[in-house]
Amino acid sequence: MNQADVIVIGSSAAGLVAAITGKNANPDKKITVIRKEEKTLVPCGIPYIFESVKSTENDLMPSEKMFDTAGIDLVVGEVVSVNRDEKSCTLRSGEKFGYDKLVLATGSKPTKPSWLKGAELQNVFTVPKDKVYLDAMQVSLADCNKVVVIGAGFIGVELSDELVKSGKEVVLVEKLPNILALAFDEDIAVRIEELLSSRGVSLKTGIGVQEIFGDTRVTGVRLENGETLPADAVILSIGYKPDSSLAIDAGLSVSETGFIKVDEYMRTEDPDIFAVGDCAEKRDFFTRKQNPVMLASTACAEARTAGINLFKLSVVKTFNGTLSIFATALGDTGFGVAGLTEKKAREEGFDIVTGVFEGTDKHPGTLPGTHKQMVKLIFGNESGILLGGEVIGGLSVGELTNMIGFIIQNRMNVNSILTSQIGTHPLLTASPAGYPLLKATGVVARKRIGLL
Repeated sequence: MNQADVIVIGSSAAGLVAAITGKNANPDKKITVIRKEEKTLVPCGIPYIFESVKSTENDLMPSEKMFDTAGIDLVVGEVVSVNRDEKSCTLRSGEKFGYDKLVLATGSKPTKPSWLKGAELQNVFTVPKDKVYLDAMQVSLADCNKVVVIGAGFIGVELSDELVKSGKEVVLVEKLPNILALAFDEDIAVRIEELLSSRGVSLKTGIGVQEIFGDTRVTGVRLENGETLPADAVILSIGYKPDSSLAIDAGLSVSETGFIKVDEYMRTEDPDIFAVGDCAEKRDFFTRKQNPVMLASTACAEARTAGINLFKLSVVKTFNGTLSIFATALGDTGFGVAGLTEKKAREEGFDIVTGVFEGTDKHPGTLPGTHKQMVKLIFGNESGILLGGEVIGGLSVGELTNMIGFIIQNRMNVNSILTSQIGTHPLLTASPAGYPLLKATGVVARKRIGLL
């Protein structure tokens, strides 16, 4: 039996970072990564293979080189079982690997509902992190003109925009009242809808799918109101579920929704087995309720926590839960959200106050490439602590969204934000006198003392 001090199963974002962080923290330990794919994709880049980057070959993580540089062994093969008593993993080939510590980074799989009639027809696709599948999907889509995308989360929206750019007729169907409705408040979502529509995507919101139809190959989609949409291809983008089968078979506990249960240091109930990324349980930063968020950024934070603490709790985890931080872009317009939306905060019972300000991302606003920048902030009314923020602007909003996430995690309040020191430059930021993040906070400050 092969032996390693640490075995990491999976090498997408979570597995990659867990292995490298673990090696950096424990340079004398032998670390082996086992993955079933020959090549690993950049998960967030998958929607863009259909037009912007053209091919999966242009969306590959340089993991092999990174592992080689770090002195980490890579084995390509599928782990089919974990024996906790023996502390070993068995591959489909029959080969065995023993471990001292094990990290499960098995990720997630796209949802394909059994109740949806026609989901098994030819040219009905999901969007897995599987290069072989996506290469075949790309070949099939090349001969398709009419595409229906079901599900308007981030992947559905980004994929729809890419397919339109490639010259296809695209209808995006979403059962909720707005696209990206689980991430943004309605006042932000409608702006994204307007932009996506202007780019050529036809939207059907507030209506579900009754069935996908065709003989052996899909020819259309029937909506719940009886309307039919012709389709040469259908893409199901209706969510992902954790790939926790190895953990379940090994007798590890999972949540009601299938996530592997872990503690603050990403340890499962077996102290020698960790779980990170999409397969691992997460709890909300504010409420400690289970949070189903699946983000590469979250996965990497968990992986760093696990990697540093594999053999001893050398770094104390100082944050109390998962912040949902999302960002995307359509053309040169970016959208971002961190923490609670206004709707979610009210649903959870928070007493809140909001502030909105719209300015520009450069100064003066006459500079070439200047973009409007709108910031919406949600604060606790009594505490004055920032709970969430939403941003629309140019492509710089990704970093502004991250800044809002840092502010939330460090529990900054109205006064501490208003007195923060910022650096500005005409070509890079909004004016120091009209910085939308600070101006939106100022709106909240005035509301709290009754001036607005």
